[in-house]
Amino acid sequence: MTPTETPVWMLLAQARPVLLWTDALLWAVLSAGLLCAWRLRRDPLQRRAWGRVVQTPGAAAALVVLTTLAGLALVDSLHFRRALPGPVGASVGAPVVHATQTESLLDLLLARPLAMRESGYSRPLDAWTLARESVVRDGEVRREPLRLVHGGAHLGGSVDGRLADLAGRALAGAALGLGVALLAVVAVTRRRPDRLAGPAREAALAAALLAMLAGVIASWADAWHVLGTDRIGQDVLVQALKSVRTAFVIGLLASLATVPPALALGLLAGWYRGAADAAVQGLTAVLAAIPNVLLIAAGVLLAQAAIDAHPDAFASALERADAKLMLLCLILGLGGWAGLCRLVRAETLRLREQDFIRAARGAGLSDGRIVWRHLAPNVAHLVLIQAALDLSMLVLYEAVLTYVGVGVDPALQSFGGMINLARSELLREPVVWWSVGAAFVFMVVLVLALNVLADAIRQAFDPRAALSVGGRS
Repeated sequence: MTPTETPVWMLLAQARPVLLWTDALLWAVLSAGLLCAWRLRRDPLQRRAWGRVVQTPGAAAALVVLTTLAGLALVDSLHFRRALPGPVGASVGAPVVHATQTESLLDLLLARPLAMRESGYSRPLDAWTLARESVVRDGEVRREPLRLVHGGAHLGGSVDGRLADLAGRALAGAALGLGVALLAVVAVTRRRPDRLAGPAREAALAAALLAMLAGVIASWADAWHVLGTDRIGQDVLVQALKSVRTAFVIGLLASLATVPPALALGLLAGWYRGAADAAVQGLTAVLAAIPNVLLIAAGVLLAQAAIDAHPDAFASALERADAKLMLLCLILGLGGWAGLCRLVRAETLRLREQDFIRAARGAGLSDGRIVWRHLAPNVAHLVLIQAALDLSMLVLYEAVLTYVGVGVDPALQSFGGMINLARSELLREPVVWWSVGAAFVFMVVLVLALNVLADAIRQAFDPRAALSVGGRS
């Protein structure tokens, strides 16, 4: 994508929307989440439980981080094909021709760093290439790094003012980010100053720090490669930001694919016991005996063969890569339900002997009504806790699978792809560490926030965890 003088709103008005499978599923998950939140607000018990989640130390800050990263993923899930300029002298009613390249709204926001393509590797915030080229100086042939085409180009041939320029941009960006955060806090607390207390104060502090960091990065990215460039001169910061969407798609969709079979089979085995329990236990034992990586790799290879056999079904390489990503999520979900199924089965065996279930039996309720109206809501906290824990595990799983070559298609950016492309460069001299380092930092932030939130959900919704916390206090 190249920079354009066309305003963004006019470009989007003329563009042709493109809806990928994973785009539709992500927006469907968001809509379902908002609907559930609206319904839960009417339930005092649920409001109280989610209030305990937010009041857990670190949970509010984790929610701010996750909301920011999820916003990046959603902005990157608005795809389109821009309209091409018509021929000179074309009539006003002539049909609009669209490009074959599919872009996202995030690509428009990152237009400047995307256009800053260099010839090869460069270090973060550097003005020179990593590789040395032969140049003639004073009649002698020397090997020296070359000046970057875009990084620090506004300083001209000399880079003596690089540190001063970076410091000035950092201060301006941090001040702008802090100003935006303060305006948001004032707007929220103008009539209710008491809102900025407890978890709200923690969330506001996290949002202010994120806003300052975003301001610094945005001011640097306009003229420098903040995280350096890769082998073909692409900006590493752009790759890391676009990899966030892939991580969320893998985590959310694979977790959603895990829940239905685990919940249904766990309830079936725990309620009916006998032959049904033996069949479900045998199936979970078989799945547990098969190495998970081999099972997933076999499923991905079969899916890849099916995609390769129908090349005409996809209009572009991005749609083909998106179909593979969706199948990968489905395979990860269907291959990882055994552990959750065992938890649901064990809790169902315990609950079926409780007094309220015996009362439901005595009232003549059918098995299906008892299972779905009385048992399922009482095991929902296990499903929620396990799904939150699985999100972080699936993000790491993607990196491992892509690293071994059976994960995300190279047409999509992912943390595993960044690590996979840079692994051979860790042995060179000088070491190219910034691609791996960027992927590592982003993954740590995402996984840490997910783990903090999952632990808060466990403490709020698991009665045994709540009792243990109360006992310690």
